[in-house]
Amino acid sequence: MSPRVYLAGPDVFFADPELWVQTKKTICDLHGIVGVSPLDELPDEPAQWSTFPFWRKIAHRNEAHIRSCQALIANLTPFRGPSADVGTVYEVGFARALGLKVFGYATTTEPFLARTLKGAAAQMQPDGSWRDGEGLLVEQFGLFDNLMIEGAIIGSGGALITGDADRWTDLTLFERCVAAAAKVLVA
Repeated sequence: MSPRVYLAGPDVFFADPELWVQTKKTICDLHGIVGVSPLDELPDEPAQWSTFPFWRKIAHRNEAHIRSCQALIANLTPFRGPSADVGTVYEVGFARALGLKVFGYATTTEPFLARTLKGAAAQMQPDGSWRDGEGLLVEQFGLFDNLMIEGAIIGSGGALITGDADRWTDLTLFERCVAAAAKVLVA
């Protein structure tokens, strides 16, 4: 049986998310992986969920999909700010807590510090650290994003794939990430 992999990311906000998800699932199939999308129906969804507000039903469904998988692949391309989509980051942490393999990709190689400084009235301190306009320390470990994201990916035995590509239309890095996942997951 092919391993199931949850496809996390802000892709659900695209103009035609169903088409995008189908394209990603086709790439997964080519590598012997079953892609599971947050847009997928959930078989045997508990009846009490029908009474939940729509947003809560989505949250429960996404967590259930993640529990049904052996790994997670996250689109960590910066979204509406210098960091990855906060919902996607939650899913990365959730998967890591469940002991799943976590893989991530992003369509930029610009470090987190550089992206953060672009939008902040930051000042370099005498010790070389940076503080934002509110006097808060800006993380600067030379990583792609917040240390907990990379820590979750590397700690799980997964991989982070970054490169410079069109932010929302190029699937080259996604395919490289799927290939890296397949090396680990497909026997």
